[in-house]
Amino acid sequence: MSTVVTNPKALVAKARRLPPELSILFVLLGIAVIFEVLGWIFNGQSFLFNSQRLVIMILQVSVIGLLAIGVTQVIITTGIDLSSGSVLALSAMVAASLAQSADVARPVFEGLGGLPVFIPVVAGLLVGTVCGLINGSLIAATGIPPFIATLGMMVTARGLAQYYTHGKPISQLSDSYTAIGAGAMPVMIFLMMAVVFHIALRYTKYGKYTYAIGGNMTAARVSGIDVKRHLITVYTIAGALSGLAGVVASARAASGQSGMGLSYELDAIAAAVIGGVSLAGGVGRITGTVIGALILGMMTSGFTFLGIDAYIQQIVKGVIIVVAVIADTYRSKRKI
Repeated sequence: MSTVVTNPKALVAKARRLPPELSILFVLLGIAVIFEVLGWIFNGQSFLFNSQRLVIMILQVSVIGLLAIGVTQVIITTGIDLSSGSVLALSAMVAASLAQSADVARPVFEGLGGLPVFIPVVAGLLVGTVCGLINGSLIAATGIPPFIATLGMMVTARGLAQYYTHGKPISQLSDSYTAIGAGAMPVMIFLMMAVVFHIALRYTKYGKYTYAIGGNMTAARVSGIDVKRHLITVYTIAGALSGLAGVVASARAASGQSGMGLSYELDAIAAAVIGGVSLAGGVGRITGTVIGALILGMMTSGFTFLGIDAYIQQIVKGVIIVVAVIADTYRSKRKI
């Protein structure tokens, strides 16, 4: 009979090798259980076993999640992106204006019988990409802090979104365009982007360079990485994802409004930080960000289910962000 010798140090080492997303997933499950119990106590209803509520929650998460995927990559490089919500609005306005039905399209498009759906989609992506390119170029070329560069873009993009139609919403979009936001399509787009960038960060040179810059920018530069070019690439990708989120959001709402995406950048940053992305840079995974986005979505849905005031929800969300940052700081100190 063989004897199994349990080594406490070996068990601890094995536990540390477990995916960090497991602890975040347990938090998600714990929150779900809490809302389920509170639902029966105060409402006499189930929170989890309501398919309509869960579908709405996941659909809402998909747009924030797209922003969070881009923000995650920026934060890994020790940067920040405060412009994603405003870029979403600008992209949504431009895309929606080109996606109107033939009978309400602007005069310049008359006689075309409505534009093919790929044109507004490409336009929205292009707007986001250009905004991200400007962010990255400013940071790389001038050396100004990402906070300042993206703050400037946040204000500028929101102003452009309002000026584009002088604050008027754009409605009566074509059926082929609104189909992008119908059913499970937003969720599928979100999950597809999550898989693509999870693979890119984990298994490609792009990911290695991103983590290297976040871990030690000077060392990355000495090792031969073109830091400026890579930062431009990262911010451009983040902008493109904001543009895609704008397309999805406007298609789902069947309209373009300059107020779209208001404060979404904070939710995106929160999703990344809650998902284990370190604000110190060099640490984080897309899988964790996806779970972080689900945590935010579940909390919003749960608070609404319990009838908790929206202002209280914002307060709780702020506390969660602070706690997540404190936890991140504590983890960073333990590694030193």
